[in-house]
Amino acid sequence: MTDMAAARADVFTPDALQDPHGLYRTLREETPVRQVLLPHGLKAWLITRHADVLDALTDSRLRKNVRSVLERNSVEETASEGFVDELADNLLSTDPPDHTRLRSLVGKAFTARRIAELRPRIEEITDHLLDDLPDSGEVDLLTTFAQPLPVFVICELLGVPTDDRATFVGWSNRVISAEGGSATREDGLALRDFLRELIAAKRAEPGDDLISALVEARDDGDRLNERELVSMCFVLLVAGIESTVHLICNSVVALLRHPEQLAALRDDPSLLTRTIEEVIRYDGPVNTATVRYAAEDVAFGDVVIPAGDLVLVSPLSANRDPDFFPEPDRFDITRSTHGHLGFGHGIHFCLGASLARLEGEVALGRLLEAYPGIRLTPDHDHLPYRYSPIVRGLQTFPVRL
Repeated sequence: MTDMAAARADVFTPDALQDPHGLYRTLREETPVRQVLLPHGLKAWLITRHADVLDALTDSRLRKNVRSVLERNSVEETASEGFVDELADNLLSTDPPDHTRLRSLVGKAFTARRIAELRPRIEEITDHLLDDLPDSGEVDLLTTFAQPLPVFVICELLGVPTDDRATFVGWSNRVISAEGGSATREDGLALRDFLRELIAAKRAEPGDDLISALVEARDDGDRLNERELVSMCFVLLVAGIESTVHLICNSVVALLRHPEQLAALRDDPSLLTRTIEEVIRYDGPVNTATVRYAAEDVAFGDVVIPAGDLVLVSPLSANRDPDFFPEPDRFDITRSTHGHLGFGHGIHFCLGASLARLEGEVALGRLLEAYPGIRLTPDHDHLPYRYSPIVRGLQTFPVRL
């Protein structure tokens, strides 16, 4: 087996991704900056130590606009070229000064006040979903609760009409989860066209929603153009669903596998906020951040990453680094989690982090209150995790109520 084949066998196989923490412990100790193969066959450097990940997240020599690198490697996109190009003008794949401009404009619409004002509606949606669950028996908590909650919330936030939500959610779920092929292309184009029409409707008749606010957002006369609006709505959709779904599920898994921590939370509900932060540190929803590339040679420790090479950083690994967090493999909802990198750091810090935290707190608190006897199924040691280098999340999550 070649070195690169071994790297792929070690890091990004379905078996390794079921429980990557042991593997990351070895990588931090032995090869903290290591070249690996991504599932689509591209080579990238994987960075796993907290100090290196923190440096990489703030190093301007690591850029996010990777299209030129992918083109040089003849990478076949998973959607049509037009759809991919239209989605490229977003916060995840731009660098300053474009990123600075986009972040400023979006920040004028996606405010802390707007997120805080969502709490009553999030609580209402959560209670409605819990009311629909059976009083007892086994359910898939992912499909019946953790997934619908952020979907309904993001539809409310964006201002998606009620009659269109089922279709909208179907497109978005398939685009977000698909591994590639015609389903991604067709659904992606349909979602793009839907967003175009929705933006046009909000421009004609603005409402109290985020798309209307994005249409109106200005900075010294500057504003988002049509292409940027479509792309930004898509990014907010992805950020608003994926991280929250898996934050909710990972929170429940961690607490049910650590009954003493669950008992501490029940005894002191004021620990709820700290519980969510500890889950993000201990087993957060982000395995690796979206890909970067080296604009010039960049050194991390003894390893020099050559200019033009792709780079991945792993917050999941960094947050278990014993050089930063004492006893990192111990789940402790009373610990200080200051400095965790679960939602990134620097200019690309996750725009939807506050919304994910709010939904996670409401969902976890209401769930534990409604179902004090919730427990894992007997086969909980074999919960199936998604085959994704980016997301740390379950495929299904059966529990007994």
